Amino acid sequence: MKSPLLFPLATALAAFSLAGCSKDNVATPQTEFTLHMDNGAMVNNAAGTPVFTSLVLNATPYKNANGDDFTVSTLKYYISNVKLNKADGSSYAVPDSYFLVDQADATTQDLTMTGAPEGDYSSVSFIVGVDSARTKAGNFGTGVLNSSKGMFWPMNGGSGEFINFKLEGYSPQAQHTAPATTGGLVFHVAGYQHSTTNTIRTVTVPFPSGTNLLIRADHQPEVHMLVNIAKLFDGPNPAGVANPPFMNPVKFSSLSATMSPTTPMTAASKLADNIVAGMFSVGHIHAN
Repeated sequence: MKSPLLFPLATALAAFSLAGCSKDNVATPQTEFTLHMDNGAMVNNAAGTPVFTSLVLNATPYKNANGDDFTVSTLKYYISNVKLNKADGSSYAVPDSYFLVDQADATTQDLTMTGAPEGDYSSVSFIVGVDSARTKAGNFGTGVLNSSKGMFWPMNGGSGEFINFKLEGYSPQAQHTAPATTGGLVFHVAGYQHSTTNTIRTVTVPFPSGTNLLIRADHQPEVHMLVNIAKLFDGPNPAGVANPPFMNPVKFSSLSATMSPTTPMTAASKLADNIVAGMFSVGHIHAN
C-alpha cells in the first residue's frame, strides 16, 4: 500500500520543477537607445539671437556662412557603423547598423538600436555614409541600402557606389549654369574608391560635459542630435593647397552643385570634410 504522503510530495516536486523552468525561461530585458536626428540650422530669432531651428522642406530659409540665402527641398544621408565609446577608451560597435535619414519621412529620424552592454558612455561615433566594405559586397535589393532609394549610383564599371549625403534646394545666389539652371542647389556627396574621391567620413560626437549616456536594461534613453546642415558649406581651408576645388565658406555664385561625374569629385570630398568639421552635435539626452 502506497503512503498517502507520496502524492502531495510528488505534486510539490512537480510544481517546484515547473517553477524552476519558468524562471529559467524568463527573457532578460534588452537594452535600447535611440539617436534622434534633428535636422536644421541656426536662425536669428526676433531678438537677433541665433537659435537652432528644425528644417521644414521648401519653407525654412537659411543663410550659409557666406551670407547666401537657401532653402532645402531634399535632405537624405546615411548613418552607419554606430559605436558607443567610454571614457576609458573601450567601445561597443553596434552590429549591422545602417540607417537612411530622410527629412521627408519623420520615422527615419529615430535610429533605435538594441543589445548594447550596460554601462556609462561618453560619446558616440558613426560613419556619415556607407562603408566601402559594405559597398563592395553588393546585394542592394532590400532595406535601407536598396538601390531604389535614390541614394545609389550604378557606375564605375557596374559596381556602383552610394551617395553618402544628399542636399538639394534653391538659392537666388546660385550660379545659373547647368545643372543649376534656375538657381538650384544640387550637392551629392558620394564616392569611396580613391584618396581624391573618398567621401566616407567618421564622426565622433561627445556627450555634453558631465553627462553620460546610461545604458541600462530598464532605460530607453534618447540622444537628441543636432544636425546643422549649413555646416556643409563651411569649414577649415587646407593649408598649402595651390588649387583647391573651392575655398570655405562656399559661395553659391561659384559652387552650387557637385554631382559626379558632372563636377570633380574633389569638391565632394571637401564638402565631406566640412561635414566632419561641425555638422553634428548633441543637444541633450533624454534619460528614459
